[in-house]
Amino acid sequence: MNPDLKSFKENPKTQYLALEFERLLSEEARVKEMESDPTLRELVDEELRGIHEQQKTLLSQMESITKAEEAEEEFPNEIIIEVRAGAGGEEAALFAHTLASMYRGYAAKRGWSFSPVHESLTDLGGYKEASFEMRGQGVYEALRFETGVHRVQRVPATEKSGRIHTSTASVAILPIRKRQKFEINPADLEMEFSRSGGAGGQNVNKVETAVRIIHKPTGIDVRSTAERSQQKNREKAMSILIAKLSQLKEQEEAQKFAADRKQQIGTGDRSEKIRTYNYLQDRITDHRIKVSWHNVEKLLAGDIDPIIEALRAAGGGSTPSEDEA
Repeated sequence: MNPDLKSFKENPKTQYLALEFERLLSEEARVKEMESDPTLRELVDEELRGIHEQQKTLLSQMESITKAEEAEEEFPNEIIIEVRAGAGGEEAALFAHTLASMYRGYAAKRGWSFSPVHESLTDLGGYKEASFEMRGQGVYEALRFETGVHRVQRVPATEKSGRIHTSTASVAILPIRKRQKFEINPADLEMEFSRSGGAGGQNVNKVETAVRIIHKPTGIDVRSTAERSQQKNREKAMSILIAKLSQLKEQEEAQKFAADRKQQIGTGDRSEKIRTYNYLQDRITDHRIKVSWHNVEKLLAGDIDPIIEALRAAGGGSTPSEDEA
């Protein structure tokens, strides 16, 4: 048994096991040198059986760790959720806040962490835009179909005549992967630093900890303001930028082959209308799989397992037509 140990030795998680495997290979070679002595044949065979069993166990452990890493690379356990108000003014911003609360409730239900990265609030407490970090086993696999435009039909609290308003907010799910597939040229980046606002004690607004990074070739703009140090905000902003550039690349690839895909969730584009939340009819409809659920308030409190599971079962469904959306 003599596998290629190079990749295992380069991986910090399997390095120790690979070195132990190499030690066993040396031990195996030493024991085999004694095979020419007939009086030692039984002892040699026993020693070799023990060495081969250890090698088999080590190889199985290394392969298991590698497979687990590959699975996490496809469906990482860390994501960034972005919500942004669309059409509908203040009502759209309030709906964006409602969606963020829905995902916060779902994270709590699943035992996942949910923390703000950047929040831009309106006067009434809605979100112009906001981003959150969510961590937990299976988080991206569960929420990967949430990207797109979410539409709400309801009578706003600010509406005196009782008219139904239609507003939208967009959601983007960005997986944070450990392996970076491309290099970013530092010359392509523009960084801005400013003072973070909000609660935080006597030092708040005295130190420029908030970070904004602009990727000049694409115009992608990311911010991180929730961490207490500039360095941590810079690291968080860079990880989000990498995730956005990766998503952009994947989206471009998906669009190239979209015509050949009979069953698809869409392009992963946040401009694609995917779901309507109708308060008056107490109904949420996902247009991709053409399925509806009732009890809007319960679902918006984070009890969205039925929606998540239906999308998973359908593989995301198909892209809705403009009329359906």
